[in-house]
Amino acid sequence: MIFDQLSVIAHADWSKDPGKRWMAIAVLQPDHHWFINKLVKVLDPLNIFHNLKLLQARGSCILAGFDFPIGIPMCYAEQTHVTHFLQLLPMLGRGEWEQFYNPVSIPSEISLHRPFYPATPGNSKHLHLELGLRLTFKQLYRLCEKGHENRRAACPLFWTLGGQQVGKAAITGWRDLLSPAMADHELNLKIWPFSGTLAELCQPGNLVAVETYPAEFYGQLGLPFSSPGRKSKRRQADRLSFSELLISWASTHGLELATSIQNSIVDGFGSGRHGEDQFDALVGLYGMINIVMGCHVAWEPALPQLREIEGWIFGQSDPERAISNTRNND
Repeated sequence: MIFDQLSVIAHADWSKDPGKRWMAIAVLQPDHHWFINKLVKVLDPLNIFHNLKLLQARGSCILAGFDFPIGIPMCYAEQTHVTHFLQLLPMLGRGEWEQFYNPVSIPSEISLHRPFYPATPGNSKHLHLELGLRLTFKQLYRLCEKGHENRRAACPLFWTLGGQQVGKAAITGWRDLLSPAMADHELNLKIWPFSGTLAELCQPGNLVAVETYPAEFYGQLGLPFSSPGRKSKRRQADRLSFSELLISWASTHGLELATSIQNSIVDGFGSGRHGEDQFDALVGLYGMINIVMGCHVAWEPALPQLREIEGWIFGQSDPERAISNTRNND
């Protein structure tokens, strides 16, 4: 089986704000049940992988999911002559890419080597990004970001405005986490799908990073955010309404929860500003475990565009849904 070598699964809800980064962690027990024992704030990105390695059983593999984009749009790659994302990643922030991680304030400064916009709100328009990159806004979406029948479209990578924007989270994720980890050969970091298939990567000694999107997992786990009443993960009462489902799902799937995790669930993850982040960290971990257990297909992209340039969201399947949805909305 693809995931037989795993001993640790982790999922991080990521943000440009260090205070809103939370990670949920599950470790495999001797009886082969997964035990969720940690829900922790990510204080130092550089230590994430080393801390996970401390939990890794000898001769096993770690699977870590991160809620930020990993990959670039195909049309942008063609404009910049990038042929593989993993070759690009170590170059960012250096040489001709020195300003890549610095979001632009003035539209005239947008360029292929400095594509994130805007740095701050204020009369910013999609048109500014289109003119600066010479691409339409639709061309800035990766295939996995397009909407389908179970999920609305995600936000394209380079747009950094609004509650759904992911650009600034990607900046910190690439610059402060993935790029340094790639240079640390002791970690044996592999980034799916760019480094290979899941079967090839989930081997003893490896640490496999995947892109996740909690909204993709909501439907797979039966969390009815789209039902009448407009539930929101930002409201404690709505998170609380899912507590019974989350507890029963764990029981049904043989998942063990630490007392602190159960307490967080039945409290709706508290009334503080970090409740939604803790919720998404845990739901993301549930979604990953659901796939590892074989309850949902781990779709593997075959197109070179996806395997080498754009990447894919772990657990998202059948890209024809996104293509069809795009055509129908044109």
